[in-house]
Amino acid sequence: MKHQQDNKFSSTFLPITSIESGIGIAVLPDVYCYTDQIVNLVLVGNPNESHEFVLVDAGMPKSAVEIMEMVHDRFGDNGRPKAIVLTHGHFDHVGSLVELLEKWDVLVYAHELELPYLTGKKDYPSGDPFVASGLVAKLSPLFPNHGIDIGVHVHPLPPDGTVPGMPEWKWIHTPGHTPGHISLFREHDRALIGGDAFVTVQQESLYKVILQIPEISGPPKYYTTDWDGAYDSVKRLAALNPIVAVTGHGQPMQGEELAKSLHYLVEHFNEVGRPEGGRFVN
Repeated sequence: MKHQQDNKFSSTFLPITSIESGIGIAVLPDVYCYTDQIVNLVLVGNPNESHEFVLVDAGMPKSAVEIMEMVHDRFGDNGRPKAIVLTHGHFDHVGSLVELLEKWDVLVYAHELELPYLTGKKDYPSGDPFVASGLVAKLSPLFPNHGIDIGVHVHPLPPDGTVPGMPEWKWIHTPGHTPGHISLFREHDRALIGGDAFVTVQQESLYKVILQIPEISGPPKYYTTDWDGAYDSVKRLAALNPIVAVTGHGQPMQGEELAKSLHYLVEHFNEVGRPEGGRFVN
């Protein structure tokens, strides 16, 4: 059964692509990170055990065919998501969601505070070019900032912290970048899917985005609206002592590099995480 859906990204094309675009990495046997232009999406599921998985985030606009081909390559002809979980609803994380739902009629889960942006009731603030000198930041007002309407497909995440289709994982409210931003954590191997609560590339710099130069950073500055909340979220995730992290932008990071980088980000958030100026900086 198909439901009424709204896709405002049908005419959107951003000619910004990293050298990692189209490359997938099996970070863990059941955690697969795939880079779509400049953003990561994650498949959670072991292809040696099942054809089913959970898709975390839905990539850039006009990437649905590429995403489905990637799923086919990893999970075979019968590959199908049990659910789609969204860390948040910015255009680069839901860009192909409508088209994917036309192919896979599955439920979508997000934090309740993110639902207005997924049901056509609210738009995000436009990108703020004054947060950094990098070209991506300067171009950010041109990026789509509107919400989408996927109607009855979307549901709030369970309030007890469980994640549908991901029995060992818990969702954590990590606001700041958006009001309803979440991250996902699995205790037994301390695996983290962080979304944009922090990222592992300086997302404001076009040069660093294209080359995917590893550098832990706070959330993408041009879209972040609550900097005190963003700092609290970084501290909350660092306190989990993750061993491996997949973030919304940049390459996966693990081990000592991750631990040292997260500690540095917490200790120096005002210098490296929080911008000096911008619409949402006090």
